[in-house]
Amino acid sequence: MAGVTKISIEEQVKAIMFGAEFGDSSIGGVMARELHDRLVESAAANRPLRVYAGYDPSKPDLHLGHSITLRKLRQFQDFGHQVIFLIGTFTAQVGDTSDKSKGRPRLTEEQVFAAARTYAEQAFTILDRQKTIVAYNHEWLSKLTMPEFASMASEFTVQQFLVRDNYQKRLEANNPIGLHEFLYALLQGYDAVYLRADVQIGATEQLFNILAGRKLQQSFGMRPCVCITYPILVGTDGKMRMSKSSGNYVGLTEPPEEQYGKVMSISDETMLEWIKYVTRWPVPEIEDRTRRVKSGELHPMKLKKELAREVVSLYHGEEAAERAERHFETVHQERQLPEVAAELQIEEPVSILDLLARVKGVKSRSDARRLLSGGGVKLDGQVVEKPEYLVAANCIVQVGKRRFVRVRFVPVSKGAL
Repeated sequence: MAGVTKISIEEQVKAIMFGAEFGDSSIGGVMARELHDRLVESAAANRPLRVYAGYDPSKPDLHLGHSITLRKLRQFQDFGHQVIFLIGTFTAQVGDTSDKSKGRPRLTEEQVFAAARTYAEQAFTILDRQKTIVAYNHEWLSKLTMPEFASMASEFTVQQFLVRDNYQKRLEANNPIGLHEFLYALLQGYDAVYLRADVQIGATEQLFNILAGRKLQQSFGMRPCVCITYPILVGTDGKMRMSKSSGNYVGLTEPPEEQYGKVMSISDETMLEWIKYVTRWPVPEIEDRTRRVKSGELHPMKLKKELAREVVSLYHGEEAAERAERHFETVHQERQLPEVAAELQIEEPVSILDLLARVKGVKSRSDARRLLSGGGVKLDGQVVEKPEYLVAANCIVQVGKRRFVRVRFVPVSKGAL
């Protein structure tokens, strides 16, 4: 395994298991020992481990929550192992409700494939493109026969599903549980079989599904994979899980200023959680920074700036991180307008509503109306609330806290053809 990061197997295990959570400490201990043994065998045989994580494309954008497992995949790559980035083009049509208090709407094939279109490119902001296998599980799950599926289903009991915490809560609340929801664990489990996985990683809420993969591998006469799970990242609000639908996310491909500003908006408590999962910092550095903040040696604002800069540099580069930092300091700390902003040219007076409809990031005219009525739009620093307000001169329009547009008014000459 040429070009492999040369650190001891014990250090590799510590790096990979850092931040892992299983809900059961006994499982964590077993998996750590199994991972160590697999790494020893891999080194002795000079055979890289096959490691994968699956991502269901229910939404088109990956965010920092997804980056937790993507960063762990990258660690495996750096240690010389074979990584499979699995896009759940079939499982997404079934829908995983492991973390849900009720069933989720079924997605169509068209919706899933539309969302999946850019997943790999977004993942390559973290993963090494040359060392990553991209796979789509519709290619094998859609071909399973009924006898094959019935055989897999016979490995499980209904009781094993019903004792799961979220199903128990739904039963107590008299919320319906779709029969198809039970099938998801089998489908995800078969991914591990088909991919001949040595290691599968995922979110803590998916532990049941991942363990199903271990069980199915055994039933197929295979050595069961090592299962490693990590917690779901809390969003920028510090309360709910990060998700695009909740609006508390930091997208991997969002503009640098957006990413930096969102990171700076989180609480100190949330910051200490994030640094464990969304940075490239070595474990000893993370532990040292955490200790210094808690002891008062390091000011939380300084660490938060370091975190914001790290996040932006990860996805846009160091120069973009420097610009984003200057932008934040100018606009939010010094209360000045930014030197650099996206430019929008108008040739005749337009209403602020029509102007906002042309601003990138404003989803629709109704979204523009909502921003105006909520006081979220400023023109040269002054709040504008009336949708009919006419913009007829050069100005800076601020949308929300972090988006700025420089409007250039270039009237068309009356004599022009």
